[in-house]
Amino acid sequence: METPQPRRSGPPGAPGDGPGPRARERAGDPRRNPAASGAGGSAGLAGSLAPTGIVTHAACLEHYAGPGHPECPERLTAVLRALGAETEAGPPDAECPAGTVWLQAPRADLAAIEAVHSTRLAPAIQAACLGGRALLDDGDTYVCSESYTAALHAVGGTLAAVEHVLAGTWKSAFVAVRPPGHHAEESAAMGFCLFNNVAVAARALRARGVERVAIVDFDVHHGNGTQHLFERDPTIFYGSQHQYPHYPGTGAASERGLGPGEGTTLNCPLPAGSGDREWLEALEGRLLRELEQFRPQFLLISAGFDAHRQDPLSGTRVTTEGFREMSRSLVDFARSHCGGRVVSVLEGGYHLSALAASARVHVEQLLRAV
Repeated sequence: METPQPRRSGPPGAPGDGPGPRARERAGDPRRNPAASGAGGSAGLAGSLAPTGIVTHAACLEHYAGPGHPECPERLTAVLRALGAETEAGPPDAECPAGTVWLQAPRADLAAIEAVHSTRLAPAIQAACLGGRALLDDGDTYVCSESYTAALHAVGGTLAAVEHVLAGTWKSAFVAVRPPGHHAEESAAMGFCLFNNVAVAARALRARGVERVAIVDFDVHHGNGTQHLFERDPTIFYGSQHQYPHYPGTGAASERGLGPGEGTTLNCPLPAGSGDREWLEALEGRLLRELEQFRPQFLLISAGFDAHRQDPLSGTRVTTEGFREMSRSLVDFARSHCGGRVVSVLEGGYHLSALAASARVHVEQLLRAV
């Protein structure tokens, strides 16, 4: 996959790359009402965004799981507005928020996806999408005709961010895409996730010669797919803090990896009702301390903001300030151990204003990666 060059101003996508009318109708078109979300603009971020790339694509708004589904296009619109975007796909006409580098996510090649997933998965998802809206699992992972393309851009955007950070073009990046990825297993879509975006990026980093890659996942739901994909791999560390017991039922503290990968999986399960203090203690007091022994050269973050106390899909009590502090700790770790090289990828978060505010403070901390 050839990494596209970032744009600082002007139209961010090629002709025909913009959001379709269905996405604009559902999510609201910020070009008509930029302040509609109430998430804020670029004030407070200006002047400090230079080292951080923000990767997105309007196609990610076209994935639609049906009316009332929590994994909705409005999630991405809220995040992008919170980061100062004037449209669904980033600033189109004026200069980007000062210092920001925005990049349109390319489509991923199937070869990159199949380095992690079964060769049968992508054709099965594509066929389901071509047939119209369908249910991919026995839960609530629905797709529509545009979902396959959205998923390719979600993976491709993650890979592009990794390439820029690995090359030194950026020190850090936030990949604002959907559908999310950390529940996707080797051979199955699951839990709103089609392809495992972070897992594909981790495998690509290894192929590029990075010897040790760390993935930290703070989504309220355990990333079963990411754990299972790497639980036998001693070169990729997966650490998760999540509500437990909770969906998908995996992520017990006893799950430490298998065979040669034993010890490079670490789960920090937290009970319903836990808040900022407990989540920060799990991160700093256990996960990052153990990660120091692994000595990663690159940090990937599965950034789910659904542990927020306002989120409808969790029973935990993390605040926006709690996400700021966790993000600060992760960036400090990357600065000390990974040369500041960190790429964060959006996972969950289903209360729109809480998601927007939490993503904003997260990106504010990513700017400190240099």
